[in-house]
Amino acid sequence: MEFKPFVFDRGEKRIPVSIVPMTAADAEQTNQLPRWQTSWTSEYLADSRFDKYAAMVDNELIALAAYEILKDVLIVHIAYMEAQPDSNPTLDDGVPKYTGIGRMLIAYGIKLSIDHGFAGDVVLEAKTDQLARHYERDFGAVRIPAFQSAAPRYLIADEAAKQIFFPYLV
Repeated sequence: MEFKPFVFDRGEKRIPVSIVPMTAADAEQTNQLPRWQTSWTSEYLADSRFDKYAAMVDNELIALAAYEILKDVLIVHIAYMEAQPDSNPTLDDGVPKYTGIGRMLIAYGIKLSIDHGFAGDVVLEAKTDQLARHYERDFGAVRIPAFQSAAPRYLIADEAAKQIFFPYLV
């Protein structure tokens, strides 16, 4: 079986995505118009402990994600993920150009967890109350104590992780 990421376009058509290591040019693109919600050239996201990836549809950058491989606790921390402005509901009031980006980036975190010999477990923080409800309702995330974070921290594991990950296997 092979991991084959995808998103949906405005017509609900499945669009294949490639996920590749983020480049400096990808990070710089977040500072150009249309501006992304976060500059990926920031000191926080430049931290070398994060593995950063770009999600591409053909040559179009549609999302970025930063993952932290936590070998001491056998889990992948999804430190940050963001969709391009045309697909980010926080920035775009219209119909998103692509949907399913967050689910796909979480599935990629699950893949990284499996690839590192972990159980496919991932943790992430909800930046807003709306995201917290979304993670719980749509991804089966369970709230866990936040050790060094003020934002609510969630675990996606077991059946919830399988439900997210399996649709991307071919």
